[in-house]
Amino acid sequence: MSSVFTFIVRRVVAAFGTLLLSSVMVFLAVQALPGDVATQVLGKDATPDAVAALRKQMGLDQPAWERYFDWIKGALHGDFGTSLVTTKPVGSEVAQYLGNSAMIAVVTVLFAVTGSLVLGILAGLYRDRWPDHVISTVSLVGMSIPEFVVATLLVLAFSVTVPVLPAVVLYGPGAGFGQLLPAVWLPAASLAIVMAAYIVRMARTSVIDVMASEYVTTARLKGLSTWRVVTRHALPGALLPTLHVIALNVAWLIGGVAVVENVFNYPGIGKLLLTSVQNRDLPVIQAIALISAVVYVICNLAADLGSMALNPKLRTRGGRTR
Repeated sequence: MSSVFTFIVRRVVAAFGTLLLSSVMVFLAVQALPGDVATQVLGKDATPDAVAALRKQMGLDQPAWERYFDWIKGALHGDFGTSLVTTKPVGSEVAQYLGNSAMIAVVTVLFAVTGSLVLGILAGLYRDRWPDHVISTVSLVGMSIPEFVVATLLVLAFSVTVPVLPAVVLYGPGAGFGQLLPAVWLPAASLAIVMAAYIVRMARTSVIDVMASEYVTTARLKGLSTWRVVTRHALPGALLPTLHVIALNVAWLIGGVAVVENVFNYPGIGKLLLTSVQNRDLPVIQAIALISAVVYVICNLAADLGSMALNPKLRTRGGRTR
Protein backbone atom coordinates (compact mmCIF):
# COMPACT_ATOMS: atom_id res chain seq x y z
CA MET A 1 0.00 0.00 0.00
CA SER A 2 2.83 2.43 0.85
CA SER A 3 4.48 1.82 -2.52
CA VAL A 4 1.21 2.56 -4.32
CA PHE A 5 0.77 5.74 -2.30
CA THR A 6 4.34 6.79 -3.07
CA PHE A 7 3.78 6.17 -6.77
CA ILE A 8 0.60 8.29 -6.80
CA VAL A 9 2.17 11.12 -4.79
CA ARG A 10 5.21 11.14 -7.08
CA ARG A 11 3.03 11.43 -10.18
CA VAL A 12 0.79 14.13 -8.67
CA VAL A 13 3.81 16.21 -7.59
CA ALA A 14 5.31 15.86 -11.07
CA ALA A 15 1.98 16.95 -12.57
CA PHE A 16 1.86 20.09 -10.43
CA GLY A 17 5.48 20.86 -11.27
CA THR A 18 4.73 20.53 -14.97
CA LEU A 19 1.71 22.83 -14.64
CA LEU A 20 3.76 25.43 -12.80
CA LEU A 21 6.48 25.38 -15.46
CA SER A 22 3.85 25.48 -18.20
CA SER A 23 2.17 28.52 -16.66
CA VAL A 24 5.49 30.38 -16.56
CA MET A 25 6.24 29.52 -20.19
CA VAL A 26 2.74 30.53 -21.30
CA PHE A 27 3.00 33.87 -19.51
CA LEU A 28 6.47 34.63 -20.85
CA ALA A 29 5.56 33.60 -24.41
CA VAL A 30 2.50 35.87 -24.46
CA GLN A 31 4.42 38.77 -22.89
CA ALA A 32 7.15 38.39 -25.51
CA LEU A 33 4.74 39.02 -28.39
CA PRO A 34 5.67 42.17 -30.32
CA GLY A 35 3.68 45.37 -29.99
CA ASP A 36 2.02 47.18 -27.09
CA VAL A 37 -1.37 46.01 -25.86
CA ALA A 38 -2.47 49.43 -24.63
CA THR A 39 -1.66 51.01 -28.00
CA GLN A 40 -3.62 48.31 -29.78
CA VAL A 41 -6.67 48.79 -27.56
CA LEU A 42 -6.71 52.58 -27.91
CA GLY A 43 -5.58 52.73 -31.53
CA LYS A 44 -2.61 54.34 -33.22
CA ASP A 45 -4.02 57.86 -32.75
CA ALA A 46 -4.08 57.61 -28.94
CA THR A 47 -2.07 60.17 -27.01
CA PRO A 48 0.94 59.05 -24.94
CA ASP A 49 -0.88 60.10 -21.75
CA ALA A 50 -3.90 57.94 -22.62
CA VAL A 51 -1.62 54.97 -23.40
CA ALA A 52 0.28 55.43 -20.14
CA ALA A 53 -2.97 55.65 -18.16
CA LEU A 54 -4.31 52.45 -19.73
CA ARG A 55 -1.02 50.63 -19.15
CA LYS A 56 -1.25 51.57 -15.47
CA GLN A 57 -4.90 50.46 -15.33
CA MET A 58 -4.00 47.10 -16.89
CA GLY A 59 -0.99 46.67 -14.60
CA LEU A 60 1.47 46.72 -17.50
CA ASP A 61 3.69 49.18 -15.65
CA GLN A 62 4.44 46.56 -12.99
CA PRO A 63 7.40 44.15 -13.18
CA ALA A 64 6.76 40.93 -15.10
CA TRP A 65 7.06 38.74 -11.99
CA GLU A 66 4.35 40.74 -10.21
CA ARG A 67 2.04 40.46 -13.22
CA TYR A 68 2.66 36.72 -13.34
CA PHE A 69 1.79 36.14 -9.69
CA ASP A 70 -1.33 38.33 -10.01
CA TRP A 71 -2.37 36.36 -13.09
CA ILE A 72 -1.74 32.89 -11.65
CA LYS A 73 -3.42 33.85 -8.37
CA GLY A 74 -6.52 34.93 -10.26
CA ALA A 75 -6.38 31.84 -12.49
CA LEU A 76 -6.45 29.57 -9.44
CA HIS A 77 -9.76 31.21 -8.52
CA GLY A 78 -11.13 31.08 -12.06
CA ASP A 79 -10.40 34.75 -12.75
CA PHE A 80 -8.35 35.11 -15.94
CA GLY A 81 -8.93 38.82 -16.29
CA THR A 82 -11.04 40.74 -18.80
CA SER A 83 -11.12 40.31 -22.55
CA LEU A 84 -9.55 43.23 -24.42
CA VAL A 85 -12.06 42.82 -27.25
CA THR A 86 -15.41 42.05 -25.62
CA THR A 87 -14.59 43.51 -22.15
CA LYS A 88 -16.26 40.41 -20.66
CA PRO A 89 -14.68 38.21 -17.97
CA VAL A 90 -12.35 35.78 -19.72
CA GLY A 91 -13.30 32.87 -17.46
CA SER A 92 -17.00 32.92 -18.34
CA GLU A 93 -16.31 33.52 -22.03
CA VAL A 94 -13.81 30.64 -22.30
CA ALA A 95 -16.13 28.36 -20.30
CA GLN A 96 -18.94 28.96 -22.80
CA TYR A 97 -16.78 28.07 -25.80
CA LEU A 98 -15.13 25.21 -23.93
CA GLY A 99 -18.52 23.66 -23.22
CA ASN A 100 -19.27 23.63 -26.94
CA SER A 101 -15.92 21.99 -27.72
CA ALA A 102 -16.56 19.40 -25.01
CA MET A 103 -19.46 18.09 -27.09
CA ILE A 104 -17.07 17.35 -29.97
CA ALA A 105 -14.39 15.97 -27.65
CA VAL A 106 -16.72 13.49 -25.91
CA VAL A 107 -18.04 12.10 -29.20
CA THR A 108 -14.53 11.96 -30.67
CA VAL A 109 -12.97 10.14 -27.72
CA LEU A 110 -15.89 7.73 -27.39
CA PHE A 111 -15.76 6.57 -31.00
CA ALA A 112 -12.02 6.96 -31.65
CA VAL A 113 -10.77 5.12 -28.57
CA THR A 114 -13.37 2.35 -28.64
CA GLY A 115 -13.14 1.77 -32.38
CA SER A 116 -9.35 1.98 -32.57
CA LEU A 117 -8.82 -0.49 -29.72
CA VAL A 118 -11.15 -3.02 -31.34
CA LEU A 119 -9.52 -2.60 -34.76
CA GLY A 120 -6.00 -2.66 -33.31
CA ILE A 121 -6.67 -5.86 -31.39
CA LEU A 122 -8.20 -7.51 -34.47
CA ALA A 123 -5.21 -6.49 -36.60
CA GLY A 124 -2.81 -7.89 -34.01
CA LEU A 125 -4.67 -11.18 -33.63
CA TYR A 126 -4.95 -11.66 -37.42
CA ARG A 127 -1.40 -10.57 -38.17
CA ASP A 128 -0.39 -10.80 -41.85
CA ARG A 129 -3.90 -11.85 -42.87
CA TRP A 130 -6.49 -9.86 -44.75
CA PRO A 131 -8.06 -8.12 -41.68
CA ASP A 132 -4.59 -6.92 -40.67
CA HIS A 133 -3.81 -5.71 -44.19
CA VAL A 134 -7.09 -3.79 -44.51
CA ILE A 135 -6.93 -2.21 -41.04
CA SER A 136 -3.23 -1.32 -41.34
CA THR A 137 -3.73 0.27 -44.76
CA VAL A 138 -6.72 2.34 -43.64
CA SER A 139 -4.92 3.50 -40.49
CA LEU A 140 -1.83 4.46 -42.48
CA VAL A 141 -4.00 6.56 -44.79
CA GLY A 142 -5.63 8.17 -41.76
CA MET A 143 -2.22 9.07 -40.33
CA SER A 144 -1.11 10.60 -43.62
CA ILE A 145 -4.05 12.96 -44.18
CA PRO A 146 -4.34 16.18 -42.10
CA GLU A 147 -7.56 16.69 -40.17
CA PHE A 148 -8.64 19.69 -42.25
CA VAL A 149 -8.43 17.58 -45.42
CA VAL A 150 -10.51 14.86 -43.76
CA ALA A 151 -13.00 17.54 -42.70
CA THR A 152 -13.24 18.87 -46.27
CA LEU A 153 -13.81 15.38 -47.68
CA LEU A 154 -16.54 14.70 -45.13
CA VAL A 155 -18.25 17.96 -46.04
CA LEU A 156 -18.19 17.00 -49.72
CA ALA A 157 -19.59 13.56 -48.89
CA PHE A 158 -22.25 14.30 -46.26
CA SER A 159 -23.12 17.96 -46.84
CA VAL A 160 -22.83 18.33 -50.64
CA THR A 161 -23.16 14.92 -52.31
CA VAL A 162 -25.57 13.49 -49.73
CA PRO A 163 -26.80 16.53 -47.76
CA VAL A 164 -27.67 14.92 -44.43
CA LEU A 165 -25.46 16.98 -42.10
CA PRO A 166 -24.75 20.74 -41.98
CA ALA A 167 -21.51 21.94 -43.56
CA VAL A 168 -21.16 24.98 -41.30
CA VAL A 169 -22.63 26.16 -38.02
CA LEU A 170 -24.79 29.28 -38.20
CA TYR A 171 -25.22 29.68 -34.44
CA GLY A 172 -23.08 31.62 -32.00
CA PRO A 173 -21.41 30.44 -28.80
CA GLY A 174 -24.66 30.82 -26.87
CA ALA A 175 -26.41 28.12 -28.93
CA GLY A 176 -28.12 25.33 -27.04
CA PHE A 177 -27.35 21.62 -27.02
CA GLY A 178 -30.11 20.80 -29.49
CA GLN A 179 -28.96 23.47 -31.94
CA LEU A 180 -25.33 22.32 -31.97
CA LEU A 181 -25.95 18.57 -31.85
CA PRO A 182 -26.46 18.10 -35.65
CA ALA A 183 -23.24 20.03 -36.30
CA VAL A 184 -21.11 17.95 -33.91
CA TRP A 185 -20.87 14.76 -35.99
CA LEU A 186 -18.72 15.91 -38.91
CA PRO A 187 -16.08 17.71 -36.76
CA ALA A 188 -16.01 14.74 -34.38
CA ALA A 189 -15.64 12.29 -37.27
CA SER A 190 -12.79 14.35 -38.76
CA LEU A 191 -10.86 14.26 -35.49
CA ALA A 192 -11.75 10.64 -34.69
CA ILE A 193 -10.42 9.33 -38.02
CA VAL A 194 -7.02 10.97 -37.54
CA MET A 195 -6.85 10.19 -33.83
CA ALA A 196 -7.88 6.55 -34.21
CA ALA A 197 -5.21 5.86 -36.84
CA TYR A 198 -2.37 6.35 -34.33
CA ILE A 199 -4.06 4.32 -31.59
CA VAL A 200 -4.76 1.45 -34.01
CA ARG A 201 -1.09 1.20 -34.95
CA MET A 202 0.07 1.14 -31.33
CA ALA A 203 -2.65 -1.31 -30.24
CA ARG A 204 -1.74 -3.67 -33.10
CA THR A 205 1.96 -3.60 -32.22
CA SER A 206 1.23 -4.14 -28.53
CA VAL A 207 -1.05 -7.11 -29.17
CA ILE A 208 1.53 -8.75 -31.45
CA ASP A 209 4.26 -8.32 -28.81
CA VAL A 210 2.08 -9.61 -25.97
CA MET A 211 0.76 -12.60 -27.92
CA ALA A 212 4.38 -13.67 -28.55
CA SER A 213 5.31 -13.44 -24.86
CA GLU A 214 6.04 -16.45 -22.65
CA TYR A 215 3.10 -16.06 -20.28
CA VAL A 216 0.61 -16.04 -23.16
CA THR A 217 2.28 -19.15 -24.61
CA THR A 218 2.00 -20.80 -21.19
CA ALA A 219 -1.68 -19.89 -20.97
CA ARG A 220 -2.28 -21.50 -24.35
CA LEU A 221 -0.43 -24.66 -23.33
CA LYS A 222 -2.74 -24.93 -20.33
CA GLY A 223 -5.62 -25.32 -22.77
CA LEU A 224 -7.28 -21.93 -22.26
CA SER A 225 -9.52 -20.73 -25.06
CA THR A 226 -8.35 -17.94 -27.38
CA TRP A 227 -11.01 -15.58 -26.00
CA ARG A 228 -9.85 -16.18 -22.41
CA VAL A 229 -6.19 -15.81 -23.35
CA VAL A 230 -6.88 -12.50 -25.08
CA THR A 231 -9.19 -10.97 -22.44
CA ARG A 232 -7.42 -12.21 -19.30
CA HIS A 233 -3.78 -12.19 -20.33
CA ALA A 234 -3.07 -10.39 -23.59
CA LEU A 235 -5.41 -7.40 -23.41
CA PRO A 236 -4.19 -5.90 -20.08
CA GLY A 237 -0.56 -6.13 -21.23
CA ALA A 238 -1.36 -4.66 -24.64
CA LEU A 239 -3.21 -1.71 -23.09
CA LEU A 240 -0.18 -0.53 -21.10
CA PRO A 241 1.77 1.13 -23.94
CA THR A 242 -1.46 2.11 -25.69
CA LEU A 243 -2.69 4.15 -22.72
CA HIS A 244 -0.05 6.83 -23.18
CA VAL A 245 -0.77 7.07 -26.91
CA ILE A 246 -4.45 7.54 -26.07
CA ALA A 247 -3.54 10.21 -23.50
CA LEU A 248 -1.38 12.11 -25.98
CA ASN A 249 -4.12 11.98 -28.62
CA VAL A 250 -6.79 13.17 -26.21
CA ALA A 251 -4.53 16.09 -25.27
CA TRP A 252 -3.95 16.69 -29.00
CA LEU A 253 -7.66 17.38 -29.40
CA ILE A 254 -7.14 20.93 -28.11
CA GLY A 255 -4.95 21.66 -31.13
CA GLY A 256 -7.01 19.55 -33.50
CA VAL A 257 -10.25 21.35 -32.76
CA ALA A 258 -8.59 24.69 -33.50
CA VAL A 259 -8.32 23.67 -37.15
CA VAL A 260 -11.50 21.62 -37.53
CA GLU A 261 -13.76 24.11 -35.74
CA ASN A 262 -12.73 26.82 -38.16
CA VAL A 263 -13.50 24.58 -41.14
CA PHE A 264 -17.05 24.12 -39.85
CA ASN A 265 -17.35 27.58 -38.23
CA TYR A 266 -18.11 25.76 -34.99
CA PRO A 267 -18.26 28.09 -31.93
CA GLY A 268 -15.76 26.20 -29.80
CA ILE A 269 -12.49 26.86 -28.00
CA GLY A 270 -10.45 26.46 -31.19
CA LYS A 271 -12.49 29.10 -32.96
CA LEU A 272 -12.09 31.43 -29.98
CA LEU A 273 -8.31 30.84 -29.91
CA LEU A 274 -7.75 31.78 -33.54
CA THR A 275 -10.04 34.81 -33.22
CA SER A 276 -8.15 35.93 -30.10
CA VAL A 277 -4.79 35.56 -31.86
CA GLN A 278 -6.03 37.67 -34.77
CA ASN A 279 -7.34 40.35 -32.37
CA ARG A 280 -4.35 40.05 -30.00
CA ASP A 281 -6.64 39.37 -27.05
CA LEU A 282 -3.82 38.34 -24.70
CA PRO A 283 -5.87 37.43 -21.60
CA VAL A 284 -7.95 34.98 -23.64
CA ILE A 285 -4.86 33.50 -25.31
CA GLN A 286 -3.19 32.99 -21.92
CA ALA A 287 -6.30 31.33 -20.48
CA ILE A 288 -6.71 28.91 -23.39
CA ALA A 289 -3.00 28.02 -23.37
CA LEU A 290 -3.09 27.31 -19.64
CA ILE A 291 -6.23 25.19 -19.99
CA SER A 292 -4.51 23.23 -22.77
CA ALA A 293 -1.59 22.55 -20.44
CA VAL A 294 -3.98 21.41 -17.69
CA VAL A 295 -5.72 18.99 -20.10
CA TYR A 296 -2.36 17.60 -21.23
CA VAL A 297 -1.13 17.04 -17.66
CA ILE A 298 -4.40 15.46 -16.54
CA CYS A 299 -4.40 13.06 -19.50
CA ASN A 300 -0.84 11.96 -18.78
CA LEU A 301 -1.55 11.61 -15.06
CA ALA A 302 -4.59 9.45 -15.86
CA ALA A 303 -2.44 7.30 -18.16
CA ASP A 304 0.17 6.83 -15.40
CA LEU A 305 -2.48 5.82 -12.88
CA GLY A 306 -4.07 3.51 -15.43
CA SER A 307 -0.68 1.89 -16.04
CA MET A 308 -0.32 1.31 -12.31
CA ALA A 309 -3.74 -0.34 -12.18
CA LEU A 310 -2.90 -2.67 -15.09
CA ASN A 311 0.71 -3.47 -14.19
CA PRO A 312 1.25 -5.45 -10.96
CA LYS A 313 4.95 -4.51 -10.94
CA LEU A 314 4.08 -0.84 -10.60
CA ARG A 315 1.69 -1.59 -7.75
CA THR A 316 4.23 -3.66 -5.81
CA ARG A 317 7.36 -1.61 -6.49
CA GLY A 318 5.93 1.88 -6.56
CA GLY A 319 6.75 2.51 -10.20
CA ARG A 320 10.49 1.83 -10.01
CA THR A 321 10.28 -0.44 -13.06
CA ARG A 322 9.62 2.48 -15.34
